[in-house]
Amino acid sequence: MSYSGSRVVAVVNGKGGVGKTTITANVGGMLAAGGARVLLIDLDPQGNLAEELGYAGTAADDDGHALAQALAFASPVSPRTGIRDQLDVLIGGSELDRAATSLTLRGHTDPTAAKTALADAIAGYVDDYDLVLIDCPPGQESLQQAALAAARWALIPVKSDASSRKGLRNVARRLDAVVDINPDLDLLGVVLFGLARTARRVSDTARAAIADDLGAPVALFTTAIRHAEAAAQEARDRGLLAYELEEAVLAAPKWYERLRGTTAGKAGGEGPRSRSATGLAEDFQALGEEIIARISARESTTPAPAPGGTP
Repeated sequence: MSYSGSRVVAVVNGKGGVGKTTITANVGGMLAAGGARVLLIDLDPQGNLAEELGYAGTAADDDGHALAQALAFASPVSPRTGIRDQLDVLIGGSELDRAATSLTLRGHTDPTAAKTALADAIAGYVDDYDLVLIDCPPGQESLQQAALAAARWALIPVKSDASSRKGLRNVARRLDAVVDINPDLDLLGVVLFGLARTARRVSDTARAAIADDLGAPVALFTTAIRHAEAAAQEARDRGLLAYELEEAVLAAPKWYERLRGTTAGKAGGEGPRSRSATGLAEDFQALGEEIIARISARESTTPAPAPGGTP
């Protein structure tokens, strides 16, 4: 029996700090800006997706309360609309810690219900979206299993270091834990995150090591997300996605305009400074296109899972 939606992607790794939230937010936002209907699910108790998308501390941010209630008690939950055009979000946050505890306890008596809690919560509207991305926590095994039980695909971001690749290997155990109820779950690919553009040898070595770990070089995405810490931090501080920061940088006054006081028609005298935003936005654009291309190619050769979890 399968509970997975055909275009639900769990962005998962057993290690934190490898770009799961940043990839979820930026790929989702970029595709939504291009006209796709996108749902992002923040399943991480840290709730960092709120900072990436700029709704932290606003009326939209319930710290994961509604989603936690849905997971723990099967309460109805609806995505928050209007985060961006075409982009809706199931809000996460610290309330999910209690949901994780509840799912762990339920797993002792009804393991299937614990694993399918998220799939059941979104079943009524998941097919309304062109793509659903789930930002998974690095820990909280019960939440990771719920995400993977709801997904058709797993996308694994990794950095080039050995500990990051260890997190990748741990994902295999999570996949095995849900294969009984979600046999359609498959690996969409592995994406390298935070690479220095000049470190070609490091990139090649990391790609070879990951391919060896997986036993399948084709699983690696061609696109890698570059290291651009200044742009990433400025985007997060401003609640902007990379492409939005790029637009703001291009619209900001040039240094000589500020010196001459010729900033008429520009948005503010001190705009964003991170010129690397352009390259970062290009990386996310390329990754989004590659994700859609891979899903479309698999759909053309593999029958979609039966709707409603029917055999």
